[in-house]
Amino acid sequence: MFLSGAIAFELGGSELCRGLPQESELTSTMLNIFFDPVDREVMAIREEVHKKNPRVKDDSVRHTPVRVYAVRYLDETMVVTSGSKMLTLEVRDRILSVFERDLEVKVDRFGSSVHSAASEKMEFLGMEFQAVPPSVLHPPMSEKAKRARKMYLKRKAAEAQELKNARETWRKKLGLKILNHLFKKVRRGHEFEFAFRIEDEVRQEFKGWAEETVVEYFKSQEHRRHWHRLFTSGDFLSLNRVRDQLPSTLVDSYDQLQETLDRFLMPRRGHDITEDEEMLAEEEDERQYENRIVEDLTELKMRVNAPIELVRKAVKLAGFTNSMGRPRPIKLLICLDDADIIKWYAGVGRRWLDFFCCCRNFKMVKIVVSYHLRFSCFLTLAEKHECTKRQAISHYTKDLKVTNENGVPEVYFPTEKEIKMMGDKNLSDPKPVDGALTMILVRLAVDDTSLPCLAHFCAGTDTALYRIRLLQNRLNVDPLNEKKWVQGLSAIHESLNKKCLPLCSIHASDLLLGKITLRDIDCTQFVDVV
Repeated sequence: MFLSGAIAFELGGSELCRGLPQESELTSTMLNIFFDPVDREVMAIREEVHKKNPRVKDDSVRHTPVRVYAVRYLDETMVVTSGSKMLTLEVRDRILSVFERDLEVKVDRFGSSVHSAASEKMEFLGMEFQAVPPSVLHPPMSEKAKRARKMYLKRKAAEAQELKNARETWRKKLGLKILNHLFKKVRRGHEFEFAFRIEDEVRQEFKGWAEETVVEYFKSQEHRRHWHRLFTSGDFLSLNRVRDQLPSTLVDSYDQLQETLDRFLMPRRGHDITEDEEMLAEEEDERQYENRIVEDLTELKMRVNAPIELVRKAVKLAGFTNSMGRPRPIKLLICLDDADIIKWYAGVGRRWLDFFCCCRNFKMVKIVVSYHLRFSCFLTLAEKHECTKRQAISHYTKDLKVTNENGVPEVYFPTEKEIKMMGDKNLSDPKPVDGALTMILVRLAVDDTSLPCLAHFCAGTDTALYRIRLLQNRLNVDPLNEKKWVQGLSAIHESLNKKCLPLCSIHASDLLLGKITLRDIDCTQFVDVV
């Protein structure tokens, strides 16, 4: 198919539409086939480097062998080495030779440079990669954070003690009620008969309670001091004139008893305990500091950051915020239904959250989605219904709930609790934000609904006509102009602007929410509407 010209790739960016959204669903499969020689060469390089630099099995020796790491997503490839610059240049030349020799691709060797991950930021899949010491990723707690943690632990211990006291008080009251009831029954001459014997079970239960009580009792310094004073006060065997007249075995037994009492019951002074705890804390801090210094000098870990400045520029370019960086309404969306407005905002927000969830500064992306997009949606709804923002928030709630045709409330925009729970522990395959920010669907008031849905593998005929409106036309911005357009932000080609397509309610909702893209729609069957 490649030789016949039926399939062709234009690597390095497409001026027509930047690869979106006309690329086929088979693009990833075809690219895997096309890049198979490159993948094989990378695997061969990794095997050769790993064989030449085996790992030392002795745990007492700190040894970091040279390694080669590689990852590819569609036509973007990143290769990282932990060796010298000469090794990195050799790896680059071998990979570029495969492109030129096997794939017959023209490579700009002058533009192919080698970067130091420790001193420079590398861009890959719209994210910033940089090798940093472990202390940058996991910085030590500040003194303020330590004090706050101690206060939290004290408050937590106090709450646990209060709960324990309340439970014991309730148990005591319940036990007194039971004993009072049994005492009254016995005084009236009532005899208790049991069909089975439960003495052993009751004895074991009380034995367990007694052991737990003793353990908890002797954890207290005051209780131990009290019992030690009772055991040791007034002992005449401590007098020398008495000890000399007694057998040595009795004196030795008494001394062993006293040693045991001192070991288990003799409480230490409060300042001694405080000094020991402070000494242990200082030793632990010193040990952690030493380990941190050694790790910073011997290890480097990759930090992945979202380009926050580009995200903010995209938010400003789309009109979510004004020149002061505050949320503002998007008047182009006023013509949509309330549910479609919320779905459009939800599609943009969820795609950003899913794409940047592995980033270290994901908290900043959360703020952009939770604040700028959410309140821009409130302002757009308020502008549509000619009401205030406070009235819109009270009607739709902070979770942007909207009722469907059956009167059931639905939530499309991610809630504040959902956004707070998102993080690097819930990773997923990256799905580029392709066109969700640059396209809206306007439903047309057309009665003819006999047209079939243009989504692939959908045979629904209960459809509605939607018109594609592109963001760059409203902004009068050329996506090919790098100075005015946001770098890395995809754009849909001008030829799709104002095109009409029939969609069923399910696929129209999925397209607004970003679950599907124009790749999942037959773009050759657009409808001409005057």
